[in-house]
Amino acid sequence: MININLTDENIQNLELFADIVQKDKESMINEALEEYFISKQKKILEKSIEDENALTNLSYDEFWDDIEI
Repeated sequence: MININLTDENIQNLELFADIVQKDKESMINEALEEYFISKQKKILEKSIEDENALTNLSYDEFWDDIEI
């Protein structure tokens, strides 16, 4: 079991939205965490692709500089 301390504002919003959407608070927290992890995984993947592209992309001059025809 994990002890989580939420801000007063988050507790109030959680209680408010639990009533509005008729869901229990635990389900809402789990759904929010799932969305958070999906978002972070996407950002990590995008950053990884950007970093890989930065290492492999050569400018036109760099590419043709050492080529002999």
